[in-house]
Amino acid sequence: MKTIVINKDIFAKNSKIHSNGVFTRIDIEKGTKIIEYIGEKITKEESEKRCDAMLEMSKSNPQLGAVYIFELDDEYDIDGNFDYNFARLINHSCSPNCEIDISDGHIWIVALRDIKAGEELTYNYEYDLEDYKDHPCKCGSKNCVGYILAEEHWPEMKKKEGLSDK
Repeated sequence: MKTIVINKDIFAKNSKIHSNGVFTRIDIEKGTKIIEYIGEKITKEESEKRCDAMLEMSKSNPQLGAVYIFELDDEYDIDGNFDYNFARLINHSCSPNCEIDISDGHIWIVALRDIKAGEELTYNYEYDLEDYKDHPCKCGSKNCVGYILAEEHWPEMKKKEGLSDK
Protein backbone atom coordinates (compact mmCIF):
# COMPACT_ATOMS: atom_id res chain seq x y z
CA MET A 1 0.00 0.00 0.00
CA LYS A 2 1.19 3.46 -0.74
CA THR A 3 1.11 6.02 2.02
CA ILE A 4 -2.28 7.73 2.32
CA VAL A 5 -2.45 11.11 4.00
CA ILE A 6 -5.54 11.21 6.20
CA ASN A 7 -4.75 14.68 7.43
CA LYS A 8 -1.54 16.59 8.12
CA ASP A 9 -1.09 14.73 11.43
CA ILE A 10 -1.89 11.07 10.70
CA PHE A 11 -1.43 8.75 7.73
CA ALA A 12 -1.95 5.13 6.68
CA LYS A 13 0.75 2.77 5.40
CA ASN A 14 1.89 -0.85 5.64
CA SER A 15 2.02 -2.15 9.20
CA LYS A 16 4.16 -4.82 10.86
CA ILE A 17 1.10 -5.80 12.88
CA HIS A 18 -1.35 -6.48 10.07
CA SER A 19 -1.85 -5.20 6.54
CA ASN A 20 -2.24 -1.42 6.84
CA GLY A 21 -2.09 0.75 9.93
CA VAL A 22 -2.46 4.36 10.97
CA PHE A 23 0.61 6.31 12.09
CA THR A 24 1.19 9.77 13.54
CA ARG A 25 3.47 12.45 12.15
CA ILE A 26 3.34 14.44 15.40
CA ASP A 27 3.58 13.85 19.13
CA ILE A 28 0.10 13.34 20.59
CA GLU A 29 -0.73 14.06 24.23
CA LYS A 30 -2.58 11.58 26.43
CA GLY A 31 -6.34 12.19 26.26
CA THR A 32 -6.36 13.68 22.75
CA LYS A 33 -9.28 12.66 20.51
CA ILE A 34 -7.40 11.55 17.41
CA ILE A 35 -9.97 10.31 14.90
CA GLU A 36 -13.63 9.32 14.87
CA TYR A 37 -14.72 5.84 13.78
CA ILE A 38 -17.39 6.67 11.21
CA GLY A 39 -19.75 4.78 8.93
CA GLU A 40 -23.34 3.70 8.59
CA LYS A 41 -25.45 3.42 11.75
CA ILE A 42 -27.24 0.07 11.62
CA THR A 43 -29.46 -2.02 13.91
CA LYS A 44 -28.10 -5.03 15.79
CA GLU A 45 -30.15 -7.28 13.50
CA GLU A 46 -28.61 -5.75 10.37
CA SER A 47 -25.19 -5.90 12.01
CA GLU A 48 -25.52 -9.62 12.59
CA LYS A 49 -26.61 -10.19 8.97
CA ARG A 50 -23.64 -8.24 7.61
CA CYS A 51 -21.15 -9.98 9.92
CA ASP A 52 -22.47 -13.41 8.95
CA ALA A 53 -22.35 -12.54 5.24
CA MET A 54 -18.77 -11.24 5.48
CA LEU A 55 -17.60 -14.29 7.42
CA GLU A 56 -19.26 -16.59 4.87
CA MET A 57 -17.57 -14.74 1.98
CA SER A 58 -14.21 -14.96 3.75
CA LYS A 59 -14.36 -18.76 3.71
CA SER A 60 -13.80 -18.70 -0.05
CA ASN A 61 -11.65 -15.55 -0.09
CA PRO A 62 -9.70 -14.86 3.14
CA GLN A 63 -8.77 -11.37 1.87
CA LEU A 64 -12.42 -10.39 2.41
CA GLY A 65 -12.36 -11.47 6.07
CA ALA A 66 -12.19 -8.03 7.65
CA VAL A 67 -15.35 -7.00 9.47
CA TYR A 68 -15.49 -3.31 10.34
CA ILE A 69 -18.63 -3.29 12.46
CA PHE A 70 -18.20 -1.48 15.77
CA GLU A 71 -20.65 -1.68 18.68
CA LEU A 72 -22.12 1.75 19.35
CA ASP A 73 -24.71 0.98 22.05
CA ASP A 74 -27.39 -1.60 22.99
CA GLU A 75 -29.47 -0.84 19.88
CA TYR A 76 -27.03 0.19 17.15
CA ASP A 77 -23.64 -0.50 15.63
CA ILE A 78 -21.52 1.42 13.14
CA ASP A 79 -20.58 -0.34 9.91
CA GLY A 80 -17.27 1.32 9.11
CA ASN A 81 -16.51 -0.63 5.93
CA PHE A 82 -16.13 2.50 3.81
CA ASP A 83 -13.02 3.97 2.19
CA TYR A 84 -13.63 7.29 3.94
CA ASN A 85 -13.39 5.63 7.40
CA PHE A 86 -9.65 5.62 7.95
CA ALA A 87 -10.11 4.68 11.61
CA ARG A 88 -10.95 1.17 10.37
CA LEU A 89 -7.25 0.76 9.54
CA ILE A 90 -6.13 1.14 13.18
CA ASN A 91 -4.79 -2.21 14.33
CA HIS A 92 -5.29 -4.12 17.57
CA SER A 93 -2.52 -4.37 20.15
CA CYS A 94 -2.26 -6.09 23.51
CA SER A 95 -0.24 -3.02 24.58
CA PRO A 96 -2.29 -0.25 22.97
CA ASN A 97 -1.49 3.44 22.89
CA CYS A 98 -5.14 4.41 22.30
CA GLU A 99 -8.52 3.55 23.73
CA ILE A 100 -12.12 3.95 22.63
CA ASP A 101 -14.45 6.65 23.92
CA ILE A 102 -18.10 6.21 22.96
CA SER A 103 -20.25 9.20 23.82
CA ASP A 104 -23.23 11.03 22.34
CA GLY A 105 -23.49 8.58 19.44
CA HIS A 106 -19.83 8.97 18.41
CA ILE A 107 -16.92 6.54 18.59
CA TRP A 108 -13.57 8.27 19.16
CA ILE A 109 -10.07 6.86 19.19
CA VAL A 110 -8.33 8.65 22.07
CA ALA A 111 -4.67 8.66 23.13
CA LEU A 112 -4.29 6.38 26.17
CA ARG A 113 -0.81 7.73 26.79
CA ASP A 114 1.55 10.24 25.20
CA ILE A 115 2.32 9.00 21.67
CA LYS A 116 5.53 9.90 19.82
CA ALA A 117 5.69 10.95 16.17
CA GLY A 118 6.14 7.92 13.92
CA GLU A 119 4.29 5.47 16.19
CA GLU A 120 1.50 3.29 14.88
CA LEU A 121 -1.84 3.99 16.54
CA THR A 122 -3.37 0.91 18.18
CA TYR A 123 -6.16 -0.02 20.55
CA ASN A 124 -7.41 -3.24 22.11
CA TYR A 125 -10.35 -4.49 20.04
CA GLU A 126 -11.67 -6.10 23.25
CA TYR A 127 -13.20 -9.20 21.68
CA ASP A 128 -14.97 -11.55 24.04
CA LEU A 129 -13.81 -15.01 25.02
CA GLU A 130 -16.24 -16.82 22.70
CA ASP A 131 -14.37 -18.06 19.62
CA TYR A 132 -11.13 -16.35 20.73
CA LYS A 133 -9.07 -18.93 18.83
CA ASP A 134 -10.52 -17.54 15.59
CA HIS A 135 -8.73 -14.24 16.27
CA PRO A 136 -4.97 -14.73 16.63
CA CYS A 137 -2.99 -11.63 17.52
CA LYS A 138 0.23 -10.63 15.81
CA CYS A 139 0.82 -7.31 17.55
CA GLY A 140 4.32 -8.34 18.63
CA SER A 141 4.16 -6.49 21.95
CA LYS A 142 5.97 -7.97 24.95
CA ASN A 143 2.51 -8.11 26.54
CA CYS A 144 0.90 -10.08 23.66
CA VAL A 145 -1.34 -12.94 24.78
CA GLY A 146 -1.61 -14.43 21.29
CA TYR A 147 -5.25 -13.56 20.69
CA ILE A 148 -7.30 -10.43 20.04
CA LEU A 149 -9.11 -10.41 23.34
CA ALA A 150 -10.30 -7.96 26.01
CA GLU A 151 -7.77 -7.79 28.82
CA GLU A 152 -10.44 -8.82 31.33
CA HIS A 153 -10.52 -12.24 29.59
CA TRP A 154 -6.76 -12.83 29.59
CA PRO A 155 -6.67 -14.86 32.85
CA GLU A 156 -9.46 -17.19 31.66
CA MET A 157 -7.86 -17.63 28.21
CA LYS A 158 -4.49 -18.41 29.82
CA LYS A 159 -6.21 -20.96 32.05
CA LYS A 160 -7.85 -22.58 29.00
CA GLU A 161 -4.52 -22.60 27.17
CA GLY A 162 -2.63 -24.01 30.19
CA LEU A 163 -0.44 -20.90 30.39
CA SER A 164 0.85 -19.32 33.55
CA ASP A 165 -0.34 -15.77 34.24
CA LYS A 166 2.70 -13.57 33.59
